[in-house]
Amino acid sequence: MDRNQLFQQIQKKRSFLCVGLDTDILKIPKHLLDKPDPVFFFNKEIIDATAQYTVAYKPNLAFYESLGWQGWESLEKTVEYVRENYPEIFLIADAKRGDIGNTSNLYARAFFEKLDFDAITVAPYMGEDSVKPFMTYPEKWVILLALTSNKGASDFQFLQNEETGDPLFESVLKTSQNWGTPENLMYVVGATKAEKLSEIREIVPHHFLLVPGVGAQGGSLEAVAENGMNSQCGLLVNSSRGIIYASAGEDYAEKAGEAACKVQEDMEKLLKGRKLI
Repeated sequence: MDRNQLFQQIQKKRSFLCVGLDTDILKIPKHLLDKPDPVFFFNKEIIDATAQYTVAYKPNLAFYESLGWQGWESLEKTVEYVRENYPEIFLIADAKRGDIGNTSNLYARAFFEKLDFDAITVAPYMGEDSVKPFMTYPEKWVILLALTSNKGASDFQFLQNEETGDPLFESVLKTSQNWGTPENLMYVVGATKAEKLSEIREIVPHHFLLVPGVGAQGGSLEAVAENGMNSQCGLLVNSSRGIIYASAGEDYAEKAGEAACKVQEDMEKLLKGRKLI
């Protein structure tokens, strides 16, 4: 999926919502545990209830890897289900990979060929040769960690470059623009750092930003939109727990749909305010 196609989906659905499929076997409704594959069954029901309101899904790989081969099987079935039933949806592997070149080549093959994701989150710490292998696939995306929403982000991401005076996250943004383009490179910027979004937009005005931290983590959707939107929206705002765990009862899918609908309605107002729809 290219950038224009992604923007067209945002306009069509009047939404820039990404639903995080952070499916924890310990948190899904107890009555599902008797199913042959409870994780996939939960995902399937959540997807069917929310697909009309979202432009992207983002499975966090840790929740699947923790279950061994059964988790990988659930993940593969989830990806196949989206591809078969909702081919317009943008699929993000929240894998945070990043290793030496030949290893990154294999990660890229796994997530772009074997599992057919549209994008993968990548850690930039090891530099260009660890990122570029993911960029050799046409219409596939790297989503580079830039400024994250977790408390520990301050341990390294604000350290200043002695030569330029830039904090580390700004160095990541500036340097990585030599590796890719707005057509294949996005950045992770946490919603809890919304006050930094306007500064980030000055550095990367045209790139899409994946913004976690809205909802359960307390980030403000309005602040993210005010500081981060560009002429093609340029945002995928992720909500995980606030949607998929809206209910722990038998109405879990219905409540997830209602929660996603509420976010979509708020996003529609913000898109209209910017005259993007």
